[in-house]
Amino acid sequence: MRAWVPYTSLEEAYARVGRHEGVDLTVLDDVRGLEASADEVELVALPNFTATQIWGDLERLDKPALRVVQLGSAGYEHMLGLVREGVSIANAAGVHDAGTAELAVALALANLRGLDTFARQQQTHTWSPFFGTSLADKRVLIYGYGHIGAAVERRVAGFDPAEVVRVARSARTEPVVHPAADLHDLLPVADVVFITAPATHDTIGAFDARTLSFLHDGALVVNVGRGRIMDTDAVVAEAGRLRFALDVVEPEPLPADSPLWDAPGVTIAPHVGGANDSAPVRYDRLIARQLAHLAAGERFDNIVWGPLS
Repeated sequence: MRAWVPYTSLEEAYARVGRHEGVDLTVLDDVRGLEASADEVELVALPNFTATQIWGDLERLDKPALRVVQLGSAGYEHMLGLVREGVSIANAAGVHDAGTAELAVALALANLRGLDTFARQQQTHTWSPFFGTSLADKRVLIYGYGHIGAAVERRVAGFDPAEVVRVARSARTEPVVHPAADLHDLLPVADVVFITAPATHDTIGAFDARTLSFLHDGALVVNVGRGRIMDTDAVVAEAGRLRFALDVVEPEPLPADSPLWDAPGVTIAPHVGGANDSAPVRYDRLIARQLAHLAAGERFDNIVWGPLS
């Protein structure tokens, strides 16, 4: 059995994911090794931020035994259409929960408490306090409730919200999760909305002008899911009546002349939810589990697309 892993040397690979009996590793930096082992590779683990680029380079190699492509990201829509039929995609669910949830709450607090304004005031040595907004006693709605949404809820719970409402594609009872079809009915009482959903045909464009119109004046929308879930023109139009804290936007990178940069009440981060030092460690653990499954002939974790799903 053979797996390709996203490291620079075998020494690094063994130090980070260990040795698994019966599984030989080839690192993605070893061009000759990839060419020599292409006929037998069954699992390819790609790096997080350059997956499509690396996969484009690997596609020139025929890989008849390939079964699974492991991604370093929770989202996988960028790989659809690139991975051939018969090969499954595994995402990195669980890898980015903590880091992305941390950033979601940080963005909410920065926007509500005016931390970005204070940072600019510090540059000009200006002492100008103002009355901020607290997360305490607020009604929170989490759209796209899954691994990351649950991680956001755990962190928000420490700020004593009045209520947390969960929304996902379909309803569940433990915990109570409302179906996405109920979103418009739930938004009018939401003070803070966290978007943690992936980009799918169900979620792309879900927060358009009509959806945003259901939110009351002063409500905050935090998006750490995908930029395409929100209509950028609608966000610009509603900025000022609503607040926005965005780690993801459409398009990315955001053009320098986009009106979103200067829209009132908008806080922007450059898609860094997964850019933190906990993510590589957690991704190593996931790759190690997948290698153990390969060695044991077991079902792989986190299969989100393809024949093994």
